Amino acid sequence: MRFLNNIKTCFSILFLFCILNVFGQSDSNTFSIVLDAGHGGKDPGNSYHGFVEKDIALKTTLKVGKFLEREKDFTVTYTRKTDEFIELVNRPKIANKIDANLFVSIHCNSVKNFEPAGTETFVMGLSRTNMNMEVAKKENSVILLEDNYKKTYQGFDPSKPENLIGLQIIQEENLYSSISLATTIQENFTNRLNRKTRGVKQQPLWVLDAAKMPGVLIELGFLSNKEEGEYLNSDEGQTEMARQIANAIIHYKKMYFNEPLTEEDISAIDKKFKEDQKEIADTAMAKPEETVKVEPGQALYKIQLFASSKKKDLYSNDFKGLKDISFTFENNLYRYYYGKSYDLEYTKKMYSEAKNHGFSDAFIVLFADGKASAVK
Repeated sequence: MRFLNNIKTCFSILFLFCILNVFGQSDSNTFSIVLDAGHGGKDPGNSYHGFVEKDIALKTTLKVGKFLEREKDFTVTYTRKTDEFIELVNRPKIANKIDANLFVSIHCNSVKNFEPAGTETFVMGLSRTNMNMEVAKKENSVILLEDNYKKTYQGFDPSKPENLIGLQIIQEENLYSSISLATTIQENFTNRLNRKTRGVKQQPLWVLDAAKMPGVLIELGFLSNKEEGEYLNSDEGQTEMARQIANAIIHYKKMYFNEPLTEEDISAIDKKFKEDQKEIADTAMAKPEETVKVEPGQALYKIQLFASSKKKDLYSNDFKGLKDISFTFENNLYRYYYGKSYDLEYTKKMYSEAKNHGFSDAFIVLFADGKASAVK
């Protein structure tokens, strides 16, 4: 956040200057964006607790594109739409070839310590912070999976900090535009979804360095943090995060064409978001417990909050702010559950959380071999 505080005082003037100089000559009203789902194919990215980065990144990216394609004057191009390996050098080339207005790369974070959580968005820069350098090494390390990487990247070695520091911003003015988008993304995650933010950071990432237009790399959260990983691995979490990324891009386009967002615009965006939430809830209602596959011999734990003869909206206040709600319907009763885990110790933490939210009668339920039973 210190980085943001230092730059906000001069940002408005610099950003307006960049808009006029970088974008003022555009003859087309079509806004072209390239969405890059990180990793893919033989490069899975990071994987913790059964959550795989390449899958979450792809699903979230496709949802962002779906939201943007509904908007007027948007052209969306994807670096990948399936589980395929795309060489890092080719990702920004796709954007450069079509002279895109914006490049957005989507990833998930991880560390060996399972506690850290939160979203962060990177722009091209020269940070020397150790943690940031580790992120740069990890995201650039896909280079080593490519054929002839030494020739392609002219001796660049993602494992050497001195090589990372040697990266340069292609167009200095793009930095301020990138910071604008990154700031809006982080604010949306925090203000609209109540996600923990780790802020906007500058980082020497090849995929941003090689793009000739403003760009950001979004880390949706930490898969190493089991609770956050479960959220990002869920359809609900992916849709919510994608919606807010799309909102930020729509806002950015308004600034790009010098069309400030009106109150009507904001209301329309919020209306769409609520409709998307309802769509997710309706899908969950139509597909109760069967949506969670439990392999034979495998045990899945959930926290039963209460039972009711009436069907509840999964986003209603009845759940007191708890997310990841599911239900079963049997003997004319709807049984509502919070969370899911294959680990009993982690389930006990969810149980305590349910209790703290006021569900004094909550208890742990074990799903195994087609049966549900209370855990005492």
